[in-house]
Amino acid sequence: MSLLTAGIPSPCYVCEEAKLEANLKLMQRVQDESGAKIILALKGFSMWSTFPLVGQYLHGCTASSVWEAKLAKFEMGKEVHAYSPAYKPQDIDELIPLVNHISFNSLSQWERYKEQIIQAGIQAGLRVNPEHREAETELYDPSAPGSRLGIKASDLEGQDLAGISGLHIHNLCECDSYATERTIKAVEEKFGKWLPKMQWINFGGGHLMTKDGYDIDHLIAALKAFKQKWQVEVILEPGSAVAWQTGPLVSEVVDIVHNEGNIALLDISATAHMPDVLEMPYRPEVRDATLAGEKPYNYKLAGNSCLAGDVIDTYSFDKPLKVGDRVIFEDMIHYTMVKTTFFNGVEHPAIGILKKDGSFELVRQFNYEDFKSRLS
Repeated sequence: MSLLTAGIPSPCYVCEEAKLEANLKLMQRVQDESGAKIILALKGFSMWSTFPLVGQYLHGCTASSVWEAKLAKFEMGKEVHAYSPAYKPQDIDELIPLVNHISFNSLSQWERYKEQIIQAGIQAGLRVNPEHREAETELYDPSAPGSRLGIKASDLEGQDLAGISGLHIHNLCECDSYATERTIKAVEEKFGKWLPKMQWINFGGGHLMTKDGYDIDHLIAALKAFKQKWQVEVILEPGSAVAWQTGPLVSEVVDIVHNEGNIALLDISATAHMPDVLEMPYRPEVRDATLAGEKPYNYKLAGNSCLAGDVIDTYSFDKPLKVGDRVIFEDMIHYTMVKTTFFNGVEHPAIGILKKDGSFELVRQFNYEDFKSRLS
């Protein structure tokens, strides 16, 4: 089925099942050959209608909150790992029956809850800060100076870690295998004295192993070597990599206005439906379009909210756009649906799956009651 047909509504996020499964099969290879365990980071991809497929390949999910932990437990039903910068007492009460692993961001949080966790038989970890920077965008850099995320090695000195079975490290963001290797070396240098006492090490997310050109063999070798050297279980929890390039956001031209050039108003909103375009910021790919000036017809693509800066960028097309034309934004499944809002009451995109057999399943459409229920 073409994404331009009426069978797929606009606006709509469309997850392409065959592409998702191809990513999962690659991850299965990494698991098989390295001995590492891969779990899905729900903060990057929480489309639970795909969990039956994801669960065939991955060991479970990692959650950043009670609600994500419930989604993992009740919709996938495999292992549930949790990490949050800080837990309230009621969070711990709710998480205990849900999770297998839980990592704490500070020694004070661990001290506060360790009796409950140990009594419940849950594997406990500490998030540590390797003070090694790899993320290119500061907004996504957990190892930036002054970071609130993770315990520095200097703060672990002399501490009693009885009851801690693992360390959690996350400092990558859409990085390659060589960044993973450098991080492993930084962890060994900073935390080598504690590694022999650990049962598992979680190297977090940011491993963009499903991106074209990623050196899978190098990743496998690095993980395998670390696992054998320290005799620990190695865990990775990618979000973006699971859903990388697995589907677009389908939109439609609603109107065209003119002010120092052509402006196409779409039935989506950058700020509400793909906020990283403004936050990161980055320029998404648009199908059959190029950089401004490379083709005959240029249009600034803009959202349908009242925010003046609700603008994506200027793109170049082979032919003029007209009202009703489809504009397809590529790679909008990871870190996009999870960040959407109902800002301005702009129609929220539907969610669908393009099946391997070419059929389309409309999983969810949103309505006024969904908007109303977010408010009170």
